[in-house]
Amino acid sequence: MSLTWTGLPAPPPARPGLAGWLRLAVRAPLVIGLLTLGLAVKSALRLPEALVCGPRRPATPWVTVAVCRMALPLLGLRVRRTGAPMTGPGLAVANHASWLDIFVLNAVAPVVFVSKAEVAHWPGIGLLARATGTLFVRREARSQAADQAAAIARRIALGQRPLLFPEGTSTDGRRVLRFRSALFAALGHPLVPPDAALQPITLRWRPAHEGEAPLHAWWGDAAFGPHALAVLAAPGGQVEVVLHRPIPARGQDRKTLAAAAERAVRSAL
Repeated sequence: MSLTWTGLPAPPPARPGLAGWLRLAVRAPLVIGLLTLGLAVKSALRLPEALVCGPRRPATPWVTVAVCRMALPLLGLRVRRTGAPMTGPGLAVANHASWLDIFVLNAVAPVVFVSKAEVAHWPGIGLLARATGTLFVRREARSQAADQAAAIARRIALGQRPLLFPEGTSTDGRRVLRFRSALFAALGHPLVPPDAALQPITLRWRPAHEGEAPLHAWWGDAAFGPHALAVLAAPGGQVEVVLHRPIPARGQDRKTLAAAAERAVRSAL
């Protein structure tokens, strides 16, 4: 069984009023159309990209970036960024509050998400995850941790930027759970360049009212469909992306790196 945070019950999505239904009617077709177009472009580019560049994929990740940047205003989301993505090889980690984190982080810079294996079979989200090159792992399979870390290391060696959610689940956006350290071992793999680094990222979703969980947070047993409809019907939302200074990985073990990244993410929440 995969980890699911159930510290607080997720509130039922609010029923949209007339304005909400109008926003939903306008936004939903535009978002679906944009994602469909993005998948078609990526599919068309993938074969020539593979023939010319092999597994490095220098072009198609930017299609994902462009699609996500266009999708955010259609979803009613305003994003404010602090800091800059690291330019060298390495791994990125972030706290996790929602399926919307995927759009937000993809819009910042090209990344390869590391996700729990069952996401590959989720309706809608699974298709998008597979199409964007997500690396799927079984977090509960400790016996496979070394192989999974090696798979992440191979992506780093190819010049890709893996990004994982080390909490292992999503929360209400108001807290950071303990970071699991197993996959941080990828940074110590022989395939990874010696100048590799770890970049912590904090996502701060803004609630409509002080003290409430953000509308855009999605956790526990909340169903995806009603939550997606509530997001599309909402007047809007805001998230701040804090890109912390990269942490040099050389000479540090996975537990030390996980603890340092967790402290950095917590410091900005």
